[in-house]
Parts: sequence; C-alpha cells; structure tokens
Amino acid sequence: MEFGQKAPGAAGPGGDVIKDTTTAGFMKDVIEASRAQPVIVDFWAPWCGPCKQLTPILEKVVRAAGGKVHLVKINIDEHPAIAQQLRVQSIPTVYAFLDGRPVDGFAGAQPESQIKAFVDRLVGDAGAADLEHAIAEGEKAFEEGDLQTAAEIFAAVLQEEPDNIKALAGLARCYLKTGDLERAEQTLELAPPDKRDAAPLASVRAALGLAKRGQESGNLGELKTKVEANPADHQARIDLATALAANGEKEEAVSHLLESFRRDRKWNDEAARKQLVELFEAWGPKDPATLDGRRRLSSLLFS
Repeated sequence: MEFGQKAPGAAGPGGDVIKDTTTAGFMKDVIEASRAQPVIVDFWAPWCGPCKQLTPILEKVVRAAGGKVHLVKINIDEHPAIAQQLRVQSIPTVYAFLDGRPVDGFAGAQPESQIKAFVDRLVGDAGAADLEHAIAEGEKAFEEGDLQTAAEIFAAVLQEEPDNIKALAGLARCYLKTGDLERAEQTLELAPPDKRDAAPLASVRAALGLAKRGQESGNLGELKTKVEANPADHQARIDLATALAANGEKEEAVSHLLESFRRDRKWNDEAARKQLVELFEAWGPKDPATLDGRRRLSSLLFS
C-alpha cells in the first residue's frame, strides 16, 4: 500500500463512516477502529433537544471529511455504561478517539464552524501521527540496512510534507550511506532556511562534511604506513582517522584521534579533540561509538 492511501476496506464518504453502537460493540467500533482512523463518539438520547441540533451537523461534517474520520453514536438511555465510565455528565457530549484513547472532546451543541474546526484538528493530529509512524519505520529500515525501503518511506513522507526535517535528514542519510554525496547535499538543501540548523539536519551535514574530507584524505593504506613510520605525525594520524570514519571504521578512527590528543593536546589548536567532537555530532549522541568515544575522551581530559 502506498503511503497516504486508505487501507483496504476503509470507508468512503457516507456509508460506514457513521454508525450506531452499543456497550458490547464499543470496543470494536471505537477503540479498535480508532487505531486506523479517528473516531468521534456522540453521546445522545431521544429526549435531548440540543442533541437533535448537534447530531445532523456532526454527520454532515464527518461525511464531508471523506472517510478520514468516523462517527459513532451511542444512545445513553439504552447503553449507559460507557457514558458512566467516561463520566459524561450532560448531553450531548462528544469524544474523539485516536489510537484507542480519547484525545479531545466537548459538551453541548456547537455551530458548524466549530465542529468543522474540531474535525480538521482531529484529522490533522491523525495525519501527523501517521507521518511520525512512517518516519520511525524508515529509520528502522535504515538501521537494518534496507536502504531502498528506508529511502522510499522518507520520500513518501516528503510527498505529504515537503519540509519534514526528519524525513529530509533520513533521505539524505540514505544517499550518504550509498556514497552519493551530491544527492545527499541536494536533499539537505531542500530544507527551509529557518530549519536548516535543526539537529537532525546538522548531524547529517556533519557526516557529509566528514565523508567529503575522507575522500580527500588519501589512500587508507598509505596513511597507515605514514603513521606507522612516524607516530608523532599528527596530521597524518588525523587524516587517517578521518578516512577511517568515512569508511565506517568508527572505533579505529576514535582510537587514532585519542592517541593524537594524548600525545599533544594542543597540537594545531586542539585539532584532534575538535575532530572527535565533529565525529560525535555526525554519528549522533546514541551511537555506541559516540558513547564510548566520549567516555574515553573524558578520561583523558580529567587524567
């Protein structure tokens, strides 16, 4: 199923988007159903005058939403248990459910404009939740090495929300992982100017800069030979660490930078420490190499 499409069997305008329920049917019709789309519950009774004003407006606005939200009506005279559990004190009372729990509501008759705003807000919240779920799936695919799936998910999110920072960062990371530095940079440039310094983008930008410098640092074998020949050659050691990091050899990169820092902390304006900090930013605060590197750096700083 493509992102943004209705799930198979989802209701269209009218039809199943509006129904009556009972105490026994509440779990299926509201709690379970709200995991697929928002569900509005209208608590009413036949003798209630304001209910007769509100319910037709609710039905009209829900139908106009085209299946993005459902309406479930429950007669509290015939089925009082749910209303009692939710502490409904007067009718009409309306609750909105999303992901199995109440997220919004109101009591009393409302004009159509306010009902529409209520539904729009609910649909917007559901849409945002869908995007966050998709991004989480994309990040999971990325961590598992399924770059194709991850990139497709992030791209689908961007079709729905072109300035989504997490999706832009995720897609750029996919390009970066495949070595396509140009497209990674182009993806980062799609971020709005006021969001380009956001943490997810800053992390990818740091990783991109690291990858570029890694390409410029030279051949790994040659750099290793230079360091072995002269362990005090700080520039060669830092170049080697940069190339190793760009090659995904994080632990060895950290070790070389720490060794340079241990030998001469102040060399080239603390170049080794600054390079370490940049690596940590590129890898992210939760990366095992970042956590271990920070611990080892702290030990040196306070030794």
